[in-house]
Amino acid sequence: MFTPATAEQRFVLDHLVRLGEIAPDAAEMAEAVLEGAGQFAAGEWAPLERLGDTDGPKWTEDGVKMPAGFAEAYRAYVEGGWGTIGSPAEFGGQGLPVSLSAAVLETLGSANMGFALAPILTVGAIEALTHHGTPEQQALYLPKLATGEWTGTMNLTEPQAGSDVGALKTRAEPVGDGKWKIKGTKIFISFGDHDMADNIVHLVLARTPDAPAGTKGISLFLVPKYRLNTDGTPGTFNDVRVVSIEHKMGLHASPTCVLSFGDHDDCIGELVGPEMGGIRAMFTMMNNARLNVGLQGVQVAERATQRAVAYARERIQSPRAGSASRESVAIVEHPDVRRMLLRMKAQTQAARALVYYAFGQLDRARAGDAAAEKRVELLTPLAKAHGTDLGNEVASLGIQVHGGMGYIEETGAAQHFRDARITPIYEGTNGIQAADLVGRKLSMDNGATLIALLAEMRGDAENAELLQLIEACEEVARNLLVSETDDRLAASYPFLTMLSVAVCGWLMEEQGRVAARSEGDPRFLGMKAAAARFYVEQIVPEALGLRAAAMARADVLYAIDAEDFAV
Repeated sequence: MFTPATAEQRFVLDHLVRLGEIAPDAAEMAEAVLEGAGQFAAGEWAPLERLGDTDGPKWTEDGVKMPAGFAEAYRAYVEGGWGTIGSPAEFGGQGLPVSLSAAVLETLGSANMGFALAPILTVGAIEALTHHGTPEQQALYLPKLATGEWTGTMNLTEPQAGSDVGALKTRAEPVGDGKWKIKGTKIFISFGDHDMADNIVHLVLARTPDAPAGTKGISLFLVPKYRLNTDGTPGTFNDVRVVSIEHKMGLHASPTCVLSFGDHDDCIGELVGPEMGGIRAMFTMMNNARLNVGLQGVQVAERATQRAVAYARERIQSPRAGSASRESVAIVEHPDVRRMLLRMKAQTQAARALVYYAFGQLDRARAGDAAAEKRVELLTPLAKAHGTDLGNEVASLGIQVHGGMGYIEETGAAQHFRDARITPIYEGTNGIQAADLVGRKLSMDNGATLIALLAEMRGDAENAELLQLIEACEEVARNLLVSETDDRLAASYPFLTMLSVAVCGWLMEEQGRVAARSEGDPRFLGMKAAAARFYVEQIVPEALGLRAAAMARADVLYAIDAEDFAV
């Protein structure tokens, strides 16, 4: 039931990312890479999706054991070189643009979303070590992470801290030779342990002796599951234990672990970056992860849409209203089902456009484009929050298309909704993304970064309501720039959604124009044109209705006492 979205990915890479401008050689090989990734994902990872959901990883005293077939499928991923696509060439990777590697990750995640968390977290670890690791750390760890032979994790959250990273209590004590003893507990660690790789590289936030309170006193440490021998191979166990794995609503194929460091005072780590520079180093990893979580929204939306379309074409029920024939038809012929399916298509394409466009700006930033660097900073909270909101909406619509059968686990539609629900929560809740947008990103260059984006969008837009939405976004933005903190935060989520829909509308309208003038598969181009028209005509106007909430003050939120919410 899984079909790689290769044509759609190529269209977006060509016409929105403009991969040929970024890396002409990569653009020439993109089709072969995408088709190869699609064949691999369909053959190796997609067949394990249901098993990962129903059986899931198991905790044992010897560590986490993955379901049958996962270790072999992961080994095939490593041997096929799929982990190397976006990794640095100097450490054994192919060094291809991040936008192309994101398309490969989308394919893997659409085939098996829970499984794909392993390479997603490894990509983040590579980013952190590439930017902040010592030459020795890079030489020892990056070649194995680049191939996927070793996997990486991000260790921030603690039971008492939640999203307040500054409240963490994990400690690091110096023991000489640049080594530190790590002691503490971390929770919600995706793929914190498994039996698919020879080593796991944990990046752990901890507090050094006499460090100040809050985020300023936090350092980042590299803590492998197994210490390395002198030849760089895994050696002695490093006192990192799995206390438990969480029983979750979804993403069952991904073991979410509680990890205990230093139960026997024998967990050794080393600094990544300077002491008390942990937040800066971790945000390198986290910003990458936030774009990839937005990509997870695309993954689940794509798979949910495919499943819903297949069901709607097969399910025969009732004559079409108004038809002279009383013969029952496939439900895809009924107008409301078509509305849901076209909305699913349009929202999936919009999410992909937004996230891929952000990755394309990241590629341009890495090539030295300062304006693109600021634009990707602005787009990151949009891609993460709106991408995952759309993943949830599309997965929910997929259940609705299935009707009562969607609520039955055997059809698979419910799994997508369960899997999607975590994505607006982890890597910074979507409320945190909205706060970041109005607190940091909106004020970059006194708003000039956002105003420049809106001006470009205004210059391209043709639809009257899209132009109205762009104008409304600028109006709200200028108001928020001079608003009090509570008012900005109260308006942050409606504004994030307005702005995200405006950006998506801009990108979708452009895709519609390109489809209208292009030659190729008429069915594919016809769907592109229909999805773009639906988005601009029906989804863009919805966002205009958020203006009132985005302009409202916070006083109504505090018109009652906290205790009154329990009334």
